[in-house]
Amino acid sequence: MAIIVNLDVMLAKRKMRSKELAGIIGITTANLSILKSGKAKAIRFSTLEAICKALECQPADILEYNND
Repeated sequence: MAIIVNLDVMLAKRKMRSKELAGIIGITTANLSILKSGKAKAIRFSTLEAICKALECQPADILEYNND
């Protein structure tokens, strides 16, 4: 897939666990795991906004486009 999800990198930088982030943004840990693994087909802008707010980052810190 051309879109790479770097959510695990941002979690590590912020020293936050997936379970904690899931609780803050209001989604299940299972859904967050799907997003982290890159298996998600889509992400709502409201979820992306909540993640960025919780991690104090920009969408580009989480999502990366790779043309390979």
